[in-house]
Amino acid sequence: MEFVEHVLVLLHLLGMAAIIGSAVFVARGKVTPALVWGARAQLVTGLLLVGVVEAGDEPVNHAKIGVKLLVAVAVAACAEIAAAKERKGQGSRPQLVQVAGWLAVLNAAVAVLWTSAS
Repeated sequence: MEFVEHVLVLLHLLGMAAIIGSAVFVARGKVTPALVWGARAQLVTGLLLVGVVEAGDEPVNHAKIGVKLLVAVAVAACAEIAAAKERKGQGSRPQLVQVAGWLAVLNAAVAVLWTSAS
């Protein structure tokens, strides 16, 4: 089970890298497939990680998980809306792409800096 958790963490980090790399550094506000798939990967792997931790003996901070889930849904929404607008020919939405990137940074900060137990 520990190996599965490590693989999920790796995939989770790659999703975050895809979001931040696409939104903030590479595309400078343009929608990329990596942005959209990274946001999707973050949601799925995050939920799977919570399930793995819940199945084990480690305590889960449900408030922290709730905040991270809310931010992850906002990231995915920004990415999906920007991609849909671009597909429909309604122009690029650089603000949504940049917001998705910065929200991913916020989510990483919450993961690292929120250290209270229980």
